[in-house]
Amino acid sequence: QVQLVESGGGLVQAGGSLRLSCAASGLTFRSYAMGWFRQVPGKEREFLATISVRGGDTYYADSVKGRFTVSLDNAKNTVYLQMNSLKPEDTAVYYCAAERTLWRVVSPDYWGQGTQVTVSS
Repeated sequence: QVQLVESGGGLVQAGGSLRLSCAASGLTFRSYAMGWFRQVPGKEREFLATISVRGGDTYYADSVKGRFTVSLDNAKNTVYLQMNSLKPEDTAVYYCAAERTLWRVVSPDYWGQGTQVTVSS
């Protein structure tokens, strides 16, 4: 059974930083691309970043490029999202995702349960 478990969300002031973690189990980690998305009530889920586990190639949405960094710890089957210079508009539920591809996450096969990030002004 595949599980993606996010952690690290919380409340932070504008300009601050948070690091989200997503621990994956039940899948062959190196056969997947991993990604991060976010969603606010009433809006569609928004793509943020993706990383190929095998090659480490990364790709970011323009809205977070230069502020967010996605990275891996292959030994721990864990993907991270380092978020810097946070803004109130970054407030959302953040989701980890996995897709069985060597490239980038486009249509995830699996989702985590989500973790809330709230940025106060």
